[in-house]
Amino acid sequence: MLKSEDFSDTSPLLENDDDQRVGEGEGQRRVSRRTSYFIVGLLFVVNLINYMDRYTLAGVLDQVQTYYGLDNSQDGLLQTVFVVTYMIFSPVFGYLGDRYPRKYLMAGGILFWSGVTLTGSFIDKNHFWVFLMLRALVGVGEASYVTVSTTIIGDLFHDRMRTKMLIVFNVAVPCGSGLGYIVGSNVAKLFGAWQWALRVTPGFGVICVILILILPEPTRGSADGGTNLSNTSFLRDLKELLTNKTLVLSSFGFTCVAFVTGTLALWSPIFILDSIKVQGREGDQSSVSLIFGVLTVVAGLTGVAIGGETSRRLKGRYPRADPIICAVGMLVGTPFLFFALYVSPYSTTIAWVLIFLGETAVCINWSIVNDILLYVVIPTRRALAAAGQIFLCHALGDAGSPYIIGLVSDALAKGYSHPATTPSVQFATLQVALYVTPFVSVLGGSFFLAASLFVVQDRETAKHITEQANAQSEVDDDRVEPTDNDFLSADLSYSVN
Repeated sequence: MLKSEDFSDTSPLLENDDDQRVGEGEGQRRVSRRTSYFIVGLLFVVNLINYMDRYTLAGVLDQVQTYYGLDNSQDGLLQTVFVVTYMIFSPVFGYLGDRYPRKYLMAGGILFWSGVTLTGSFIDKNHFWVFLMLRALVGVGEASYVTVSTTIIGDLFHDRMRTKMLIVFNVAVPCGSGLGYIVGSNVAKLFGAWQWALRVTPGFGVICVILILILPEPTRGSADGGTNLSNTSFLRDLKELLTNKTLVLSSFGFTCVAFVTGTLALWSPIFILDSIKVQGREGDQSSVSLIFGVLTVVAGLTGVAIGGETSRRLKGRYPRADPIICAVGMLVGTPFLFFALYVSPYSTTIAWVLIFLGETAVCINWSIVNDILLYVVIPTRRALAAAGQIFLCHALGDAGSPYIIGLVSDALAKGYSHPATTPSVQFATLQVALYVTPFVSVLGGSFFLAASLFVVQDRETAKHITEQANAQSEVDDDRVEPTDNDFLSADLSYSVN
């Protein structure tokens, strides 16, 4: 059983103004407290740009649909191809992120995704397949950043201070998503062409690359006292991660989050626009995207803050609190999402309110899921664990959900005499297809509840391995093989320098 002192609000970096040793084979550089805060701020900005880039296209989806002459399934495919490459390349960068300097991986990835995003804005209407391919390549660049960014925060801060920094970092998820709708739709309106929406983020990406290359990188495990842990083989790492019940179950829970949020992110603006037209009123895509973007930002800020602060206050007394908080968020959000779909043809205002409440509830888990991963996995396996979680949540989550919803909508539209993209037909078919999201939300809550049964044991195991590695290194500086002791009984191995 974990004790309250295990969750003390201290960090090796923040107990005083002393600097922290960083670098691997690069001499003894120092990361000050101020620099650590700046690094988190920079990671926040990149994450903001990351999510802006993902959802800018959704804010101008009706214009893209008209420009390329797409149906609903092809609309969904734009998001799906991005997520597929993103999830496929995440394990590659996860493996590299546990073994090589992470800032170079991030810098290269950001530069790559900025370049292909900008290039995509120049593809003409006769070459949709080229545009589709470029959207897929964006996922390669983003995979290099997302898989390692939270591990850097994990190496800079500890326990409650780490939770605070993860709150800051994850606020960028809803804020970036919301800004994607707002900036994308309004920039397109300002310049009279949707292509300009894709020309906003690349410039900011280049600036971030320069700053990332200048800043130092913390030593893996430094905040947890695990700097003496060495890497084991990829297969060994994979085996240990797959037997980590908390990691696996929370990843399945987060997969359900990805399914729901990925579906709503792409389809909500066009669905609400159609619902307005069904009510006999005039609607404008830029206005709908602006409202949805603002709601997403506010809901995200509120949800991430509520989840992170609740976690910070409760887990010292209730060590199973984190996965339970995630479960509550998913289950509370379910009825709001269901009734938002139900009332949408009658009252857009009520639908907006319910969507806001549903998004707020779902966003509660964003920073907590990252925190769970960092404390149930030893430092030398965190990037791979993050990559595996990304792969799973996208493979079974938002990689296919937008496309599946589009396919179901198109299939239902065959029963109508009017074209599938007619507002009344598109609304009716999307409404039915989107009803799957509340049920997936319930499933996600169930996975998080199951994870709460194992989180205490898995956290203690990871902590014990890290402490044992340091204790052994103080006795013998040479590389040694693991001995027959308590932590080996959990079938987890390590090696020390």
